[in-house]
Amino acid sequence: QVHLVESGGGLVQVGGSLRLSCAASGSSFSDYAIGWFRQAPGKEREFVCAISWSGAATWTADSVKGRFTISRDNAQNTVTLQMNSLKPEDTAVYYCAGDQKGFGPQGPYNYWGQGTQVTVSS
Repeated sequence: QVHLVESGGGLVQVGGSLRLSCAASGSSFSDYAIGWFRQAPGKEREFVCAISWSGAATWTADSVKGRFTISRDNAQNTVTLQMNSLKPEDTAVYYCAGDQKGFGPQGPYNYWGQGTQVTVSS
């Protein structure tokens, strides 16, 4: 199984950028598709971006399309979520998730990180 740890969250002003990282350990990272999800207070968790095992395919939610980019480095066992032009509505706890069979927006994903807080201030 894989252990996932997110980092890179923080406080940023509207229009700013953040880069989130999802670091993996414990298993062959290239066997896992990875997804990023977020959950704002009082709201359901929602899909943000996902990337296939090799990185050849990516998926991006309409709400962040053109602003967020997902990438992976299997040699470094990391997936990066580059977030630009941040808006207050991007404020949430961001989670990365992985699975050997599930992929894309629907997953399902069996392995989840602990989350990292992103706060966009106006």
